[in-house]
Amino acid sequence: MAKKSSSGGLVYSTEFGRACPECGQPIDQCICDEAQLPAGDGIVRVSRESKGRGGKVVTLVSGIPLVGAELKTLAKELKKKCGVGGALKDGIVEIQGDQRDLLVSELSKRGFTVKKAGG
Repeated sequence: MAKKSSSGGLVYSTEFGRACPECGQPIDQCICDEAQLPAGDGIVRVSRESKGRGGKVVTLVSGIPLVGAELKTLAKELKKKCGVGGALKDGIVEIQGDQRDLLVSELSKRGFTVKKAGG
């Protein structure tokens, strides 16, 4: 017995349980969330920002042509290299403090085309 959502997509099947409403596959086999490489010009941009952070400075790394676990691993390695904390939000790596010079050199060593962005 299959149950359909109001938008017409399959949301539950007694055969395999919860289903993705987009592709109809079981949730654990969903192919919709397989992120594709972000559309961009292939240049990794490293910038500094302090707005909305109580005066604290963070370094933002955007445009990295990686997805999923690869991006998460890179973010972890960059934080470790800088010796500080940080976060990964919406494909943008946030590193605490002004770490632009160190990040530009590290990303260049890893084969990325890198530019400093902002002032």
